[in-house]
Amino acid sequence: MKNTDTSQGCTNLKLRQLTRMVTRHYDHYVATCGLKNTQYALLSYAVSLEPVRPVDLARHMQMDASTLTRNMQPLVAQGWLKICAGSDARSRRIEVTAAGREKQAQAQRVWQEAQVAIVAQLGAERVAALHQLLEACIDCLDDSGDGATEPPHRCL
Repeated sequence: MKNTDTSQGCTNLKLRQLTRMVTRHYDHYVATCGLKNTQYALLSYAVSLEPVRPVDLARHMQMDASTLTRNMQPLVAQGWLKICAGSDARSRRIEVTAAGREKQAQAQRVWQEAQVAIVAQLGAERVAALHQLLEACIDCLDDSGDGATEPPHRCL
């Protein structure tokens, strides 16, 4: 008898396959602005949160500090972001330059084209369902809390 339980496949593999395909789609559009999709995302987060401490930006983007630092280097080198002194000698904050705001606005226009194209390809209902499922999974796997005040939650 054939096993029809689809949960036996590798979730990581399937997610990585989908992520690579979606990343290629968005990179195709955002590259016209001289950015990678990851750089556009970082720049957009920085614009929306600024001024922001690197640790807070990394937390919002669900990435570790070393990855954030590595990904920020080209944006700083291009003059789109700057690292400034923070509230004390050991802290830093990230600010977006005027050129960075212009680059983010330019990339946002082509990102919107990419978004419209992927919704057209997948269908609005499927995209909405995917977003809902992804958010639920993120909530289930979120390990940002220390669990001291609430019992662990179950997601089924």
